[in-house]
Amino acid sequence: MTAVENNLLVHACCAHCAAYTVSHWRKLGYQVTVLWYNPNIHPYLEHQNRLEALQSLANEMEFPLVVVPGYDLTGYFRAVAGNEHERCRHCFHLRLSKTAGMAREMGVDCFTSTLLISPHQRHDVLKETGGEIAAQAGLKFLYADLRKHYSDSRGMTKPLDIYRQQYCGCLFSEWERYVQSPDL
Repeated sequence: MTAVENNLLVHACCAHCAAYTVSHWRKLGYQVTVLWYNPNIHPYLEHQNRLEALQSLANEMEFPLVVVPGYDLTGYFRAVAGNEHERCRHCFHLRLSKTAGMAREMGVDCFTSTLLISPHQRHDVLKETGGEIAAQAGLKFLYADLRKHYSDSRGMTKPLDIYRQQYCGCLFSEWERYVQSPDL
């Protein structure tokens, strides 16, 4: 399949990070499609709440949303088991690899992630991981440091009264929100 110019596949972790991210790339002239693939989000009810919020945002902002079927929690735990200190790197790789694969299937030559708006994510690891995956797949990973717009994005979604999560998503991040200094 031939790549469609100016099309961009954006991996989305949640609606609140997606709002500004989608607007940003649209302002730069991209036709944005959003991908939902987050086997790291635990428990299943949390996964579904975030997905429903993203579906509401997709309707509100009128962007196409592709949902990878299923809930591959086993795949996530296999990727991070024994690597808890580097779990984010493995999790980024899992989700960005799926995004790149879907981009190729869809004929889209570039991809990115809403994770790049979060001040809680390791941008150096995201940029490195996205770049490596893009090179292997023959695609472009579009990096933009959108962290200064994190509160803008959350402000965009507040009037929509959609689900607002309290932690990054994985079991480890949920646990960390309750402890001062986690000892993984």
